[in-house]
Amino acid sequence: MNDRPVRPQRLLILGGTGFVGSHLVPRLAADDHAITLLSRNRERHRDLAVLPRVRILNADPYDRATLTAHLRDADAAINLVGILNETGGARFRRAHVDLTATLVAACREAGVGRLHQMSSLRAGEGRSQYLITRGEAEAVVRASGLAWTIHRPSVIFGPGDGLVSRFAALLRIAPVLPLARPQARLAPVAVADVSEAIARAVADRATTGRAFELYGPETLTLIEIVRAVRDAMGLHRLILPLPDALGRVQARLGEFLPGKPISRDNFLSLLLDSVGREDGLAALGIRARPFLPALPALLHDHGRQARYDAARARAGR
Repeated sequence: MNDRPVRPQRLLILGGTGFVGSHLVPRLAADDHAITLLSRNRERHRDLAVLPRVRILNADPYDRATLTAHLRDADAAINLVGILNETGGARFRRAHVDLTATLVAACREAGVGRLHQMSSLRAGEGRSQYLITRGEAEAVVRASGLAWTIHRPSVIFGPGDGLVSRFAALLRIAPVLPLARPQARLAPVAVADVSEAIARAVADRATTGRAFELYGPETLTLIEIVRAVRDAMGLHRLILPLPDALGRVQARLGEFLPGKPISRDNFLSLLLDSVGREDGLAALGIRARPFLPALPALLHDHGRQARYDAARARAGR
């Protein structure tokens, strides 16, 4: 949005060791920002700590006093925390709404006036608790009195994602893959583009008070995406589209399967098309990368990562 040199800032990031964070942090480090990541297990993410001016601290991000203490020297906070399913102790309201409210309060107490918030396309719409709580978190941010920017991506693809990797794993083992909500429409966005969008917003105060819809140039149905993954893998698999009645049953059963390949809340999210109306990437001067041409390289990366993870497991790491 502007071509002025980037002013290095001191950034505190929550959720910075997750999927988007693992791509965003190197991008922000390239702009010479001083970055602090709060993590519950810093030893699992030492690869990020080797980046210049990046440090990872063990901390409980849900503790207001802890957040306030670490925010004292920060210029801005970035909240990337989000969950797609409720598992174990992870709950949508706690991860999205309660944590955001705690972060806002800590920012005020520490005197940090700038906040970048990760959200989702269609946040606050429909019956999915994921989308409902994303919308409630946005409301907290908008009412915070802080200088905020909200990022609302569609489904994100890239190395280490939960889109291509999930369907690739299912297709490897299932001769027939039943698919709920096959005609749901999605506009997959590259994680590199999402990272670039956040980095540009960090650098440009003109993005304050704006919400950017981040989506790719292709609008695809879910079954088109799964078929494309199958074909790029060179597999012969039947993708069986399910009517909603059977899709709901699949979603209920999926909650009891390893890895929870689909849940009832995922099904409810898919009742709404994840496509945007205002091109936030274009507004930030970013040309969106298409999904389909990226598939061969993505599948290669996922296969290599799977072999690496298996080797680590055998070594007991």
